[in-house]
Amino acid sequence: MEARITPLTLSEIWIYPIKSLAGISLTETELTSRGLKYDRRWMLIDANGKFMTQRSLPDLALIDVKIEGESLLVSHRQKNLLPLLIPFKNDSSEPLTVQVWDDTMEALSVSAEADRWFSEALDQPCRLVFQPESTQRKVDSRYASHGEITSFSDGYPFLLIGQESLNDLNARLESPVPMNRFRPNLVFTGGNPYEEDTWAAFKVGPQDFFGVKPCARCVLTTIDQTTAEKGKEPLKTLSKYRSWNNKILFGQNLLPGSITQSIKVGDLIEVSKVKEAPLQVEV
Repeated sequence: MEARITPLTLSEIWIYPIKSLAGISLTETELTSRGLKYDRRWMLIDANGKFMTQRSLPDLALIDVKIEGESLLVSHRQKNLLPLLIPFKNDSSEPLTVQVWDDTMEALSVSAEADRWFSEALDQPCRLVFQPESTQRKVDSRYASHGEITSFSDGYPFLLIGQESLNDLNARLESPVPMNRFRPNLVFTGGNPYEEDTWAAFKVGPQDFFGVKPCARCVLTTIDQTTAEKGKEPLKTLSKYRSWNNKILFGQNLLPGSITQSIKVGDLIEVSKVKEAPLQVEV
């Protein structure tokens, strides 16, 4: 490979402890086999045990999540609700069968207090659940290589997006959008727009990753993560140049190699193997 003038560098790390709620920006994080530590280990479910997301409930974007000691601290950006503390250690013994897309798995209830808080926040009944270590949710076998698992994510343990990809998209939009519309775990600087489409094997600092599947985007990208207001962009513009097999692609889903202790913002990225991208984009 040719030497790069601008090195590829990890610039942002994000986790979303409770699926579809606001994310948390980190400078360093530990990794686990099912994703970044704490990422999407909690989830809201409806009365039928099905996962709840911003796709049908945009107001989920208004619920902020912070790490405070050995707990999550949850607050509502608009409603006058006392903040809710959710300990990392879940003592519940009540197992529940929950569903994320076509996958069903066992989860544990968190607490009646949490159920009440979120039901009031969303003006509808719901429950908060936690994914225990005993739940081994496998990723799609068509893309797995060693029976990899994931948390309550849509399907894969890690999502990567290049800052240059967003810059190129924003150059096509009347009003630019921030990276949080796409809810990545890892963001990098350097390289070319959509270069991550071609990464088959690479390292972030000490950690090996494998790019296995482009990420198909949905209406969640059209929700302003600050106000919960919905629009048509950026999906409308992406559909004009990032459509493939009736899907709109932006970002790369990843599987990990052997887990190292941690990664941090500023880690250099070294690509060792590339593949053909599904889309050839003129930039």
